[in-house]
Amino acid sequence: MKEYHVLTMKDKWFSGKFDPQRLQAALNAYAQQGWKLNSCATADIPGFGGARQEFVAILERDA
Repeated sequence: MKEYHVLTMKDKWFSGKFDPQRLQAALNAYAQQGWKLNSCATADIPGFGGARQEFVAILERDA
């Protein structure tokens, strides 16, 4: 059985502007807990001030 975790730019790891090094630190921290990156994607989310891009990573590990 597997369990999953969704990591987004709204996660506690990302405060403010997107930073690839913060993403790397987050993925490494989750890897130490047994999580593996399963897939990732970007999404355009419409808003009042224009669309914004959101990064989404799906992590998995054995339950």
